[in-house]
Amino acid sequence: MAKTLTKENYFYAFSKDNNASMTVASGDQVVIDTYDCFQNQITSEQAAFQSIDWDQINPATGAIFVEGAQPGDVLKVKIDNIELGERGVMSVGPELGVMGHRLEEFQVKMIPIQDGKAVFNEKLHLPLNPMIGVIGVAPEADPVSCGTPGAHGGNMDTTLITTGATLYFPVFQEGALFGLGDLHAAMGDGEIGVSGIEIPGKVTVTLEVIKDRSIPYPYVENEEGIAVIVSKETLDDAAKTAVEVMIDAILPHTDLTIGELTMLFSAVGQSQVSQIVDPLMTARFFVPRQVLDAYGIKLF
Repeated sequence: MAKTLTKENYFYAFSKDNNASMTVASGDQVVIDTYDCFQNQITSEQAAFQSIDWDQINPATGAIFVEGAQPGDVLKVKIDNIELGERGVMSVGPELGVMGHRLEEFQVKMIPIQDGKAVFNEKLHLPLNPMIGVIGVAPEADPVSCGTPGAHGGNMDTTLITTGATLYFPVFQEGALFGLGDLHAAMGDGEIGVSGIEIPGKVTVTLEVIKDRSIPYPYVENEEGIAVIVSKETLDDAAKTAVEVMIDAILPHTDLTIGELTMLFSAVGQSQVSQIVDPLMTARFFVPRQVLDAYGIKLF
């Protein structure tokens, strides 16, 4: 029987000082209720920038204390299901996102979810790709705002983080202190306007502690393969670090030289952009399942 954590249990920063709203055993399933990234403040397209409390942004539901999780372990998070609300919202404005320097006014768009589509306008009913923007654990040192990504996870805004995917986070604090929020009904890689189709909802996850296995950054795995997710001050640094981290992870499991593995990854690996609008930039490096299967590689 899955446990349920309501959205009234939330925090604005991942931190070792967050009080646990729930304690679970390794292997437990949890249903997590979430606000949208605006904490459900926007209810109309007439909403003004000044009407929003910008201190109430990107709440993550949590923290969840996972028994047995210790610094140096890995927290495995299987995304079993994402259930979306009935209506999403998007916004753009001056100094927000890639085009903020050319936008003169704050603009809001309400987007109903109907018949499994996001109704952008009469001509465009967009396919849904439900995904989680903010997800992670307490960081090693100072608190990190839920709006900022890092080695602990956080606001990674990665489209691969969806139903059926499994994430792996480095554990920095006892119990991991896991949380998530910032759901999207649809979002493109980059999230160039700062918001995807922001929406409240419920996420069902299974949490499991992996002992005797340390990682420097989060990974996400699905049927197609596995990616490491890295956030840095520049997109260049994030992308290059992701490649090197993946090389170091895969190399010991093969009989290839580092040069041969570099050639292989140059042929079939994918450097992908997650987001380019948060305080840190996020990139990922993806390795297809064919490579893992050929060498019998199971990283976790």
